Amino acid sequence: MRLRVALCIVVVVLVAEVVGAALTGSLALLADAGHMASDAIGLIVALVASGIAARPATDRHTYGFRRVEVLAALVNGVLLTVLAVTIGIEAIRRLLPAEEAQVDAAPMLAVAILGLVANLVALLVLRGGDRSSLNMRGAILEVVGDLLGSVAAIAAAIVILATGFAGADALASLAIALLIAPRAVLLLRDVMRVLTESAPRETDVQQIRRHIEADPAVVAVHDVHIWTITSGSPVFTAHVVVEPDVLVRGEVGEVLDRLGGCLAGHFDVAHSTFQIEPHGHAEREEHAHR
Repeated sequence: MRLRVALCIVVVVLVAEVVGAALTGSLALLADAGHMASDAIGLIVALVASGIAARPATDRHTYGFRRVEVLAALVNGVLLTVLAVTIGIEAIRRLLPAEEAQVDAAPMLAVAILGLVANLVALLVLRGGDRSSLNMRGAILEVVGDLLGSVAAIAAAIVILATGFAGADALASLAIALLIAPRAVLLLRDVMRVLTESAPRETDVQQIRRHIEADPAVVAVHDVHIWTITSGSPVFTAHVVVEPDVLVRGEVGEVLDRLGGCLAGHFDVAHSTFQIEPHGHAEREEHAHR
């Protein structure tokens, strides 16, 4: 619902800024409209991805479809990158003396203020959502960028009205491009962490290993893997060598309960899988590793 409301707001402002850019000749408004267009596409992808991600797991897709949200965030990141480069190139071109364009600053200011108000409303709508989701984070980052873009366009319009310096419009456009680029890089970095199945950034694998090895029944731990299916959904697996008496007394279930509780309580890992092994079993595993 939050994404739908934000999408409606973005589309309305997008149309207003395209019309305003055409009437005023403002690149800053056009740049912000381009950013709005990428937002609209990104929000549509996010809506579709959220629906797909909610589908239950199947025999073929055993983890379900939650990673679709990560692919949606990847699309958003790529769109933001392309937009930043395109706006930057056009802004630099307009800063050249022979290319300076005339800008009608008064209507530009009115449209930019409209964009600022609408982006504030959209941000308030989205901020109440799940910000641990890459999908939602991407949407929030895009709206924040739009908000800052509107501020830049307002500043440029005020400068043009006060001084007549039309180059302020191109400078504002360049500022918008510079605002978009770092956010795109950060979003793509987080997406690649998930797609390459890297350990979550906030997770200390060695600390987890030490917690497991601290259990009195555990002799050693190997083949430790931790990755994320999607943002906020870490998965952990490990082979755990236990004391021989644990197997003899049938205490494997108790050990599993303690280890699973440790990961859930200390490291917020709800999905953990342990292979319990007797001493010496690891040497017979063909691909065993740390």
